[in-house]
Amino acid sequence: MPARRLVAVSAVSAVSVLGVLPAATAQARTGHTTGKASAAVLRTDLSVSLLNKTVTAPLVTSLNEVQAPRTASKTALSATVAGVNGDRPFSVLRADVATARAATDKSRSEGYSNLVNAKVNVPGLLSVPLITVEQVTSKAVCAAGKKPTADSNVLGTVSVLGKKVTLTAGGSTKVDVPSLGQVSLDLSRTATTSRTAAATALALKVSVNPLKLNVSEVEGQVTLAHATCEAPGAPAKPEKPQVGNQTKPEPKPEHLAETGGSSATPYLVAGGAALLAAGGGAVLLGRRRRAAGTRGDA
Repeated sequence: MPARRLVAVSAVSAVSVLGVLPAATAQARTGHTTGKASAAVLRTDLSVSLLNKTVTAPLVTSLNEVQAPRTASKTALSATVAGVNGDRPFSVLRADVATARAATDKSRSEGYSNLVNAKVNVPGLLSVPLITVEQVTSKAVCAAGKKPTADSNVLGTVSVLGKKVTLTAGGSTKVDVPSLGQVSLDLSRTATTSRTAAATALALKVSVNPLKLNVSEVEGQVTLAHATCEAPGAPAKPEKPQVGNQTKPEPKPEHLAETGGSSATPYLVAGGAALLAAGGGAVLLGRRRRAAGTRGDA
């Protein structure tokens, strides 16, 4: 019985040795990044100089500017600022329709702006609009895994400083009105990359000095109907499970030269040696006890 117990304990020890082999592991990764979008119907970055530049005030404003990753939408028909027209509010823009939208989800992001029958004014030119447009729109769409698109449209007539102008795509149009100033316009500017897009219907570079009296001089940038987007990251393809330290079947003796050993071979050899030693010890102990019993009977 003690010999049998010793053999059983040895077998359990061998199993315990095998049990410390590193367990196989498997991992898979999936995920995505959120896209971005923005839109605005009007942006101004102007410097207003009064009284021969003795007083300078910035005219920086935006109308219906929205940003996403969340869905956002704004509709307003006018933008008014204070501080550049004495103590009275000054209306920079009025329009029949002024809409901006920005939206994103896991597969797509989009920016959109629309302006209809709009007039933009600057200080010193209260009776003559800087620019009037019938309709301008911009749209930027970025879908995961697809080429982004950017489109801008200027529909109907455009007048600058009271003068009707013909715009040229892909270049700048300069409008010089004596006694009022000069305006340079870029029509339908678009840009795309592998994941982003941007569209601007009209970009104006303004230099206005009515009658060159240096009473109210205005310089800077005006942007109409602007939209941008950035595509969401496409969900990563699930990776195949990465199994490490996997135990290979024990090779047959006749094919040992072909297959070689695995990373578990030292553990298997140690377990087998322990089991063999325990078995041999049990047999030797049994023989001694039988021999002692025989001498006692004699």
